[in-house]
Amino acid sequence: MARFTRCVPNQMSESAFLDMFGGIYEHSPWVAQRAFNKGLTESHNDHNGLHDSMAAILNHATVDEKRQVILAHPDLAGRAAVAGELTPESTSEQASAGINQCNDEEFARFTRLNERYKAKFQFPFIMAVKGANRHLILAAFEERIENDLDTEFDTAIKEINKIALFRLQDL
Repeated sequence: MARFTRCVPNQMSESAFLDMFGGIYEHSPWVAQRAFNKGLTESHNDHNGLHDSMAAILNHATVDEKRQVILAHPDLAGRAAVAGELTPESTSEQASAGINQCNDEEFARFTRLNERYKAKFQFPFIMAVKGANRHLILAAFEERIENDLDTEFDTAIKEINKIALFRLQDL
């Protein structure tokens, strides 16, 4: 059980909680808001307890709400990354996987895969990249692009919940 070292979630005010946890789900502070509104207990003072609560909120959200969370995520090695427009969390995550070190051929491959993936699924490829590298990510991209829409939608939500856990563990 890994407890937060910078805060005690069940003792935080609403505004402090949202300041700390509102960005855990990319551009989707409503997840943290609903977690706070449900009430926080001692079990929410560790990474896994708060993650379980927040993941359940996303898992039980409407299809449209889930789609909005998916659409809030940037492309891996996409235009926003090149332009320096990612959230600090996304910038750090992509850099940790070496995406910012792509050579021209790898970057072109990411661009082609992003375009094909979005044309097929109408949302960006989502992968929790912490602990991965650009080669593993490209291989996953190639494999997952063959999935059907329902499988890939569900996979995106699972990956988003993994990203959320990694972000909580970094606090």
